[in-house]
Amino acid sequence: MVNKQGKANTIEATSPHSASPGSADRRAPDVLAAVDLGSNSFHMIVGELRYGQLTIIDRLKETVRLSEGLKDKGALSHAARQRALDCLSRFGERLRDMRASSVRTAGTSALRRASDSGDFLLHAELALGHPIEIISGIEEARLIYVGVSHSMPPFDGPRLVLDIGGGSTELILGHADTTRALESLHMGCVGTTEKYFPNGEISRKNFETARLAARLKLRPVKAFFRNTAGVESIGTSGTIISTEIVARELGVIESHDVTPDSVEKLIDRVVDFENTSCLALPGLPVNRAQVWPGGLAILVELLEVLRIDRLKVSDGALREGLLYDHLGRLMHKDARQRSVQALANRFNVDQGQADRVAQTARQLLSQVAAGWELQSELAAHAIDWGARLHEIGLDISHDGFQRHGAYIAENADLPGFPRSEQKLLAWLIASQRAGFDKSILQRLPSGWQNRALRLSILLRVAVLLNRSRASDDLSGIDASVEREILRLKFPRDWLDANPLTVADLCREQQFVGTVDHELQFG
Repeated sequence: MVNKQGKANTIEATSPHSASPGSADRRAPDVLAAVDLGSNSFHMIVGELRYGQLTIIDRLKETVRLSEGLKDKGALSHAARQRALDCLSRFGERLRDMRASSVRTAGTSALRRASDSGDFLLHAELALGHPIEIISGIEEARLIYVGVSHSMPPFDGPRLVLDIGGGSTELILGHADTTRALESLHMGCVGTTEKYFPNGEISRKNFETARLAARLKLRPVKAFFRNTAGVESIGTSGTIISTEIVARELGVIESHDVTPDSVEKLIDRVVDFENTSCLALPGLPVNRAQVWPGGLAILVELLEVLRIDRLKVSDGALREGLLYDHLGRLMHKDARQRSVQALANRFNVDQGQADRVAQTARQLLSQVAAGWELQSELAAHAIDWGARLHEIGLDISHDGFQRHGAYIAENADLPGFPRSEQKLLAWLIASQRAGFDKSILQRLPSGWQNRALRLSILLRVAVLLNRSRASDDLSGIDASVEREILRLKFPRDWLDANPLTVADLCREQQFVGTVDHELQFG
C-alpha cells in the first residue's frame, strides 16, 4: 500500500538479533560501512569520516541470487544459502581488515519472503561478524531515496525515483530531501525472468506476458507517481544502470538518459536471442544477462505507465542510503524519532502524560541498566519509544487499548524501523498492563527476549507510578536489581500518602511473578 509521509510511515546501530549489544557510543566512528543483502546481489560500501565529511573508500558487489533459491514453501535452497554465506564471509574479512567499527546491514525482498530467514540470519551474522536487519519494502524505498539524494546534484523540486531489484521494485516520489509517497511492489528482475521466461527462453510472447503482469502491478499505484509538474525522474540499481550502459554502447541513446523508445529498441535486440544463456550485448555483464529480460519488461512498463519521457541514472541506491542514514543516527538525526512523534501526533497521544512516563522510565532504566544488561543504545531508545506511544490505542478504544496500540506499532509503516524493532515496540506497548502475553515475546529474536521482558517490567512500573496523570516529583524513587528481583525504595512517608499506588504495586507483584521475576518495594 502506498505510504504518504505525514500520515503514518515506516533501524538501528544495535540489532536485537545480536546476542550481546554493545554499550552506547554517541561518537561517530572513523570508518563505517553498509551492507545491502539484495535478492540478486549483495553490496557493501565502506566510508571514512574525514574532517566531518564522509568519503567512500571501498565498494564490493557479488551476484548471489538469493531469491532464485526460494523453494515452493518459501525456504532458501542449500545452494543459495551457501552462496550467501560465502559472500558474507568475504565481506566480513574485508570489514575486519579495514577496521570498520560501525556496520549497518539490511536484508530485503528475498529475506522478507523466506520462511526460514530467522535460522539463516543466525549463520549469516556469524559469517559477517555484524547484526543483520530485515527491512520492510517501504523502509527500503525510503533508504533508496536517501541514497539517490546523496549521490545526485541538489535539486529543489519534485523527484521520482525508480529502483528495480531482484525481488521487488520501489517507487518513491519526493521533494528535495523529503519523501512524499513510497511504494514497494513484489516484482523484480529475478522473479519476473524466472516466471515469464522459463528456463531462460526468450520470445516476443514472453515479453508481452511479462509486460502485462508489470502493468497490472502498477495499476493500483500509478496515480500517486505520475503527472507531477517539473518532476525529475531518476532510476538506479542493476537493471536500470545496465540498460543505460548497453543502450549507450549500442548507440541507442546519445546522452545518459534512458527513454521509452530506447528500451523498446533494446527489447527488439534481446528477442533475437533464443535464451538468456546466449544473450550477449556490449556492456552487458554475463550474470546480469541471465535476469535482464525480466528487468527490461518491468522498466519499459514503468516508463510507459508513469509517463516518463527521460530517466536519469544514479549510482546511489540502497547501500548508500543505509550508510548515510546510519551516519545520521550517529550524528543524532534519527528517522525513528520522527516516526514515533508522527505516530503519537496521528493518534492524539496526551503529550504531557507521555513525557511523564518517559521521564520515569528513563530514570528507572539508568539505575538498573548495568545489573539487568540493558546498557545498549537500543534499550534506551526502545523504552522511550514505548513510553511515548503506550497510549496510541486509546484513540481506537479504551477497552484493551494496549492490544490496539501494539497492533498499530507492529503493522504501521514506520520510516527508520526494521521489523525486529517494531516487534519490540509492539511488545512493550502490549505488556504495559494486566498479564504478559508470552506469545508476543516469543516472536522477538531469542537474544533479546529476556532484555525485552525486563524493559517491559520497567515500563509497566513507570506507567503505574504516573497513573494519577499528575506532575508529581518521582525523582526520589531509587531502583536496584539483583538477578530477577527489582527493588523500589520510596522516600519516607511517600507510600503512606499514596495508598492507591500501593494497591497497584501489590497487584503488580503478582503479574511480575508470572514471568519468573519479583518486584519488591518499601
